[in-house]
Parts: sequence; C-alpha cells; structure tokens
Amino acid sequence: MELSEIGRYNTTTEASLVRARLQANGIEAMVQADTAAGTIPTLASSGIRVLVAEADRAEALEVLERMLPSGN
Repeated sequence: MELSEIGRYNTTTEASLVRARLQANGIEAMVQADTAAGTIPTLASSGIRVLVAEADRAEALEVLERMLPSGN
C-alpha cells in the first residue's frame, strides 16, 4: 500500500487528534514521528506527519477541510 502525507503537525497530540478524526470517518491513518518528538516536541523539526493510503487521500483532505473553523 502506498502512503501519502496529508499534514505535518507540531505535536503528537495534534497529529493524533487528526488521526482520530480520520479514523472516525472510516479512513485508516497513521502518525509518523521520531520517538524523541513525543517527549520533547522541539526535536520534531520537520513536523509530525499524518499518513493515509494514497487511495484515501482526497477523502482525508475533505475531512480535514471540515475540521477547520469557518472563515479560514
């Protein structure tokens, strides 16, 4: 299965919330980060990635769009 990045986040908490929302919408997602970033967020210099299957990318981006506050 080919994975596609749909976002990068500053903390594992943010990335985990996105993953949970995607999973609640039937989209399997995974968080990819080095282990140090969970305890010292500033070590995640490139961000903590959320990945989905390439086939689910468009639907996942729609879910993320709905998560944004209106007006943004």
